[in-house]
Amino acid sequence: MTSGSIGSVAEQEGIHEPASAAIPAYVADGAEIYRRSFAIIRAEADLGRLPADAHDLVVRMIHSCGMTDLADDTEVSPGAVAAAHEALRAGAPVLCDAMMVASGITRRFLPAGNDVVCTLGDPDVPAKAAALGTTRSAAALDLWLPLLEGAVVAIGNAPTALFRLLEMIEAGAPRPAVVLGLPVGFVGAMESKAALAAHPAALEHVVVHGRRGGSAMTVGAVNALALGAGA
Repeated sequence: MTSGSIGSVAEQEGIHEPASAAIPAYVADGAEIYRRSFAIIRAEADLGRLPADAHDLVVRMIHSCGMTDLADDTEVSPGAVAAAHEALRAGAPVLCDAMMVASGITRRFLPAGNDVVCTLGDPDVPAKAAALGTTRSAAALDLWLPLLEGAVVAIGNAPTALFRLLEMIEAGAPRPAVVLGLPVGFVGAMESKAALAAHPAALEHVVVHGRRGGSAMTVGAVNALALGAGA
């Protein structure tokens, strides 16, 4: 068979060889792409400094952004992964600061049909934000209070939301099972994550220190924890 023919040996191995010389051969099999990607990540990333049960989590986070050095800036508290798995198996909700996070979570991975909640679009939020003198992302967290105890918190967008969560905890709000503190940005992101990691409340947490973070990375983290909880 000629290269590019359907059923060629290359294609059977997951490699597609286009007829055009201007297009290089590429991996076209989805499962093979995942396998190779995760193998590259494990070969290049320094996972050894992280808790053993966090390796799959961090691999998925790296897969979402393409930066294997992310492992160097990632901190996972010793009980974070186990706490997340236990909470998800028990049906705890996943509380998200942004719709981009909530929308990206793969529902079929969730082990107990867990609710995925984002309150940012609630009609009361703009007035709350004005009254508090803060962002809508931060004000929306006040609506989490009935759901917060034992929840999985996924903050991947707004540093103000993470700061607000810590303020609520200090004021006596219920404790979540784990906080994925992964806001991205240049103003407040680094500081909010450092505050979570060092907070005297000793919340179980996952953070990426510095400016990096974001919705895709947070989605990768939630999906990894959900898969682990269902294993």
